[in-house]
Amino acid sequence: MFPELCEDKEGGTMMKRAAAAAVGGVVAVGAVPVVLGAMGFTGAGIAASSLAAKMMSAAAVANGGGIAAGSLVATLQSVGAAGLSTSSNILLASIGSAFGALLGGSKKEPSSSSPAEPGSEGEQPGETESQVQPPNPPLSSEKQEK
Repeated sequence: MFPELCEDKEGGTMMKRAAAAAVGGVVAVGAVPVVLGAMGFTGAGIAASSLAAKMMSAAAVANGGGIAAGSLVATLQSVGAAGLSTSSNILLASIGSAFGALLGGSKKEPSSSSPAEPGSEGEQPGETESQVQPPNPPLSSEKQEK
């Protein structure tokens, strides 16, 4: 369409960055329930023998037997059971979009391997052949011992 409008300063296209930003936002919002569930913060409560159970045990010991309201364990359990609020999802999507745009617009550095390295592009026809030479036979002036 208008290539001069679609190129940014670093040479990446704006469409690539926009797509990466969208993917980053979706992944950030979608990963929170999955990660919390894997840790053991479920809708039915804290799963037995999970990381969440160990965190709850440590917090209870530190607080004399109870879990303080507003503590990390209490907050994560609340999010695991009820999910994030709309404003939290918007904030998380914004942060994920920013990271996605940054990563999506990054360029890979060109390979700095020299042409003499094995496996590099531009190999000459004789480079892949074996470089090992067979041993030389003994000279006729040398006596062979039996």
